[in-house]
Amino acid sequence: MANTNLEDVPSENLMTELLRRFKCSSKPDKRLILVGPPGSGKGTQSPIIKDEYCLCHLATGDMLRAAVAAKTPLGTKAKEAMDKGELVSDDLVVGIIDEAMKKPSCQKGFILDGFPRTVVQAQKLDEMLEKQGAKIDKVLNFAIDDAILEERITGRWIHPSSGRTYHTKFAPSKVPGVDDVTGEPLIQRKDDTAAVLKSRLDAFHRQTEPVIDYYSKKGIVANLHAEKPPKEVTSQVEKVLSQ
Repeated sequence: MANTNLEDVPSENLMTELLRRFKCSSKPDKRLILVGPPGSGKGTQSPIIKDEYCLCHLATGDMLRAAVAAKTPLGTKAKEAMDKGELVSDDLVVGIIDEAMKKPSCQKGFILDGFPRTVVQAQKLDEMLEKQGAKIDKVLNFAIDDAILEERITGRWIHPSSGRTYHTKFAPSKVPGVDDVTGEPLIQRKDDTAAVLKSRLDAFHRQTEPVIDYYSKKGIVANLHAEKPPKEVTSQVEKVLSQ
């Protein structure tokens, strides 16, 4: 909505859009990075932060796919790398972030999710922002114990045709392993098994701990207690961002 002209906005939405712009105009600019292992709650909190602070959400995977689909010069380069089965270079990803940040919806700043994953990427991101006279304001670290994550994730079961989800501990089905509505069997996603989770967590710790150290030295990391219920995590985030 932020990049549309007001005359293009249908009149019934006009008031909402004007109120949104008014609310956003008083918000401070914020450039945030969310860091956390799979299942730590980043996906729950980022839309709340995005709306509250009028930021745009830059998920690098989605942005790459969008750039490839839009056949932008960077997208074309990225596609060449992907077609060869190579990783898209850090410079390319930073270039795509640079491009995305120029959108009007990113005027107040952004939330970066899934990047940087390495210290080199963090340095390249900082260099790019520096050229624009900007910097990362806060790194929100969704800190959570591996054992809690394992319980959260490996307990998830899904009814494939409806997408209904259950959790053996937090939201069990009436009959174990069976969907409440249809009585059909529940399945577990491949990613939700203990073995897959362990390798994802190992990779996360190996790659990302150095990134957290890198930003800690700059004094901009806020450690959140991500094992707490979502509402409590939201209020922790609000506290951190109001400082």
